[in-house]
Amino acid sequence: MVLSLQGCMAVGKTTAVRYLQDHAPYVNISYEVNTDIIEEVKRRHLNKNKYEDYLEIQKLWLHKEVMRYHTAQRFPCSVMDFGAEEIEFYTLNYPRTIGQDWEVESMLHSELEAVRKCMPARILFLDASDEVLRKHRKSDSTRSRTFFEHHMKYLLPLKRQWFIGKENVDVLYVDNLSIDEVGEKVKKWVDLCIGKY
Repeated sequence: MVLSLQGCMAVGKTTAVRYLQDHAPYVNISYEVNTDIIEEVKRRHLNKNKYEDYLEIQKLWLHKEVMRYHTAQRFPCSVMDFGAEEIEFYTLNYPRTIGQDWEVESMLHSELEAVRKCMPARILFLDASDEVLRKHRKSDSTRSRTFFEHHMKYLLPLKRQWFIGKENVDVLYVDNLSIDEVGEKVKKWVDLCIGKY
C-alpha cells in the first residue's frame, strides 16, 4: 500500500515523515529527493517559464515519479513525502500561476497516464493558516524556499481546490499542534489506513 502526505511548503510534511521513520519502523519512507532533476535542468539550461522547456522538465519529473512509485511498491506500506498526485497537479497547474494557457495534457499525455497509474491509496493533506506557514518558513533555516511566496499566492489556493474534498483525501489542520502532536496524528492515520486496507 502506498500512502502520501500532501500540503503547502513549510506545513511540516518532512518533519512528520521523520517522526514516522522514528516511531513506525514497519513503514517504508519515500522522501522527495530532487537534486538529480535540478542538476539535469541546469545542465540542459532549461527554463520552466518557457513552454518547450517546461514540457521537457515535466517529462523528467513524471518519469522519476513513476520509478519512485515502483520502488515504494516493493514494501508492504510506503508513505511518500509528496507522491504522484503532486507531480500531476503541478504539471497541469503551474502554467496558470504564471499567466500561461499552455497545452500540457495532450503534449504529455503518455507521461501523465503513466503517473496516474501510480496514485496513492490515500492522501493526508496537511493544512495550516498562512500565518502559521510563514512562521514555519521563517524558523526553518535549512531551506531557502525561494519559491515560497509564489506557492502561497498562486499554487496553494489551486492545490486546496484540487485535493480537499476528493474521496481519497483526509485533512489534518496543524495550526494548534506541536511537532510531536502532528507526528502522532500522522502515525495514527497511517495505522488506520493499514488496518482498513
